[in-house]
Amino acid sequence: MSHFKAFDIAGSAMSAQNQRLNLVASNMANVDTVSSSIEKTYRSRQPVFQAILNAFDPDRPASGVRTLGVIESQAPLRKEYRPDHPLADEQGYIHKPNVNMVEEMANMISASRSYQSNVEVMNAAKRMAVSTINLGK
Repeated sequence: MSHFKAFDIAGSAMSAQNQRLNLVASNMANVDTVSSSIEKTYRSRQPVFQAILNAFDPDRPASGVRTLGVIESQAPLRKEYRPDHPLADEQGYIHKPNVNMVEEMANMISASRSYQSNVEVMNAAKRMAVSTINLGK
């Protein structure tokens, strides 16, 4: 594998983890939002990734990762009886997002560690490229 391919793979992984961290931040920022209806309530969002395969040789390993899209969680929303709340519906309930803070913290730690691992891959590839260049001196 060329050194440049290592940069491409690590770079695509860093980009994917960056998007994952942004979605985690959005989920965490909306954990306490309140709505008067189920349709308007924020839902937890997660990225969907796909390996980029070599089109010319399917037996070769993947050459990166890309984001296919973002999906909303189908977990049930939280419903709380608060008839005194200004956004309560006719039955006195407010609707809260289905964001699980424990899961979001785990996602955040996992994404940041994956990002850091790919930074290390880039640094190692850079050191190898510099060493290769210095062989000719």
